[in-house]
Amino acid sequence: MNYIGLVIVVGIILISNGCGTVGKSFNTSKVESIVNGTTTRSDIKKMFGEPFKTGIQNGQPIWVYEDNHYSIILEETSKDLMIIFSPDGIVRSYQFMSSKPAS
Repeated sequence: MNYIGLVIVVGIILISNGCGTVGKSFNTSKVESIVNGTTTRSDIKKMFGEPFKTGIQNGQPIWVYEDNHYSIILEETSKDLMIIFSPDGIVRSYQFMSSKPAS
């Protein structure tokens, strides 16, 4: 009986704290330093580290930085940075989105 009670208590705690994280933290204060046509892939890696995801969009390399936290009880937060590079590794464009209003 003690084992069943422990499982129930642990289950209740896990459900009540139900949360999840996707991605990894990155420094959003450096987003404003990105300059289209000037900033390089190497610069981006120095500013933000390794991307969470990489891929191709419309034939162009893209890096994605993502930091999303989900919770049943607490406020959910998200921030996403997508950077599209030209074939020579220069930032063509980027987009930053956040659940927090800009300050």
